[in-house]
Amino acid sequence: MITEFSGNAQAMSLVGFSAVTAITLLLCVMTGPDRDDLDEFYTGYSSLSPIRNGLAIAGDYISAASVLGTCGVIALAGYDGVVLALSTALSLMLLMFLLAEPLRNAGRFTMGDALTRRTAGRGVRMTACAVTIAALLPLMLVQLAGTGQLLAFILGFSGDTMETGCIIGVGLLMISYAAIGGMKGTALIQILKIVMLLGSGGVIAVLVLDRFGWDPGALFTTAAGRSGVGPAFLRSGLQFAGGADPRIDMISAELTVVLGGACLPHITMRMYTASSARQVRRSMSWAVSCVALFVLVVTVIGFGATALIGREGVAQVDPQGNTAYLLGSRAALGTDVSSAETFLFTTVTTAVFLTVLASVAGMILACANSLAHDVFAARAQNMSPRREMACARVSALVVGVVAIVLATMVQHRSLQPLITLSFCLGASAIAPALVYSLFWRRYTTTGLLSTLIGGTLSVLLLMPGTNLVSGSPASAFPDADFNWFPFTTTGLVSIPFGFACGWLGTALSGRAQTEEQRRQYEAVEARILAGAVRKGS
Repeated sequence: MITEFSGNAQAMSLVGFSAVTAITLLLCVMTGPDRDDLDEFYTGYSSLSPIRNGLAIAGDYISAASVLGTCGVIALAGYDGVVLALSTALSLMLLMFLLAEPLRNAGRFTMGDALTRRTAGRGVRMTACAVTIAALLPLMLVQLAGTGQLLAFILGFSGDTMETGCIIGVGLLMISYAAIGGMKGTALIQILKIVMLLGSGGVIAVLVLDRFGWDPGALFTTAAGRSGVGPAFLRSGLQFAGGADPRIDMISAELTVVLGGACLPHITMRMYTASSARQVRRSMSWAVSCVALFVLVVTVIGFGATALIGREGVAQVDPQGNTAYLLGSRAALGTDVSSAETFLFTTVTTAVFLTVLASVAGMILACANSLAHDVFAARAQNMSPRREMACARVSALVVGVVAIVLATMVQHRSLQPLITLSFCLGASAIAPALVYSLFWRRYTTTGLLSTLIGGTLSVLLLMPGTNLVSGSPASAFPDADFNWFPFTTTGLVSIPFGFACGWLGTALSGRAQTEEQRRQYEAVEARILAGAVRKGS
């Protein structure tokens, strides 16, 4: 079992981290917008080519939690982890075919713009901002809280003080990226990240396959043999084996990922950076291709970690399997590591470090944009562009500082409930609101608020009752037991409830309001669905 890395690898990783930090900060400073140029800050003038915008979308979509968490589930649960990885790709495909073009046509800067295209009102914007922050803040905490443990694992140091210092330092870097670089600066960081991540990961996947004679069947068979559970490793149900009904629990989890993953605000905001419907289609094609390649890479590395180290060895280092990607990468290099292989492993660790930086920077930017544009600018009728820009940068600082403080408080607890919370909110509140707003003619303001508030509250009420929060050794509160909800995720209940709230709120609005909303929707329908601009509009 490999639990420690050589001094050379640690030293080179530290140099790699420092180099990446310097380069990315320089990129943000060079591409940062002027103080009064809102279009440049929010969308980068929609100047990115489809391939660059597609890489940026994929970079935002593939977070550190996706890389480390998904690979860990594959290494520990086998088949269930592969289904999870495929669900992330399917989620982005649904966004591509169903929502991408209407979102680009309906929105301008934020999700609030898309939702108020036909149902104007400050209440809608403020609620959209609150849901944006509620959905993204847990993911930010996961990335930040895991940073200290990740760097301690890679660089070989220990101690709570050092880990907390890493969280604070990395958090300040992320705030700088969002506040200085804006949309264009963070996009360039995402592009650098996805290229490094897929490039280094692809090489490691090739090395893993080479260790098994380029026979995937041999890789899977060996992994099952060293999993400790035999053929069950290659069948459904292992991840949720301790639940009341593992198969239904798995369906609930996959449904949540498919509907919630690509609807999170830091992903949807990338739709507004495309200059046309054709551009957004081409961008999404590149993004889906990158995510499909990512699924192949983490599948091979995840099974490789189990086959080369053993499931017990992976779990011994981290019970959640979050180090499986690094362990599998190191094991693929063998025992006698050359300078070139040490450099390759350094590239892998640097790519993971950059993934943390880029992911949280994009989330901070999405929250800051929503606060500045949907709350403060909407409240002050004639806010100047310079003042709104300053407001966005201050908002980035505030959101970032809150995330850093909360991350230091949860760094030693299980972070899985926070990841699940974000995806459940995306699937139960944001996805129904976007689908109804973009496609249902009679959808009213009352229905929209009911969807956002009802979907959010259902998740917040059900989530504390899951076994991720209490009732199991791997839960956030392992010494307590207030587990009453039978499933790991709330999606099976909260997703239908979110859609039902939207329908009920619209039904209770009355015929006069629904007819008015229908007329308002028909006035912008051509613009939303086809990108057409009516004469005189």
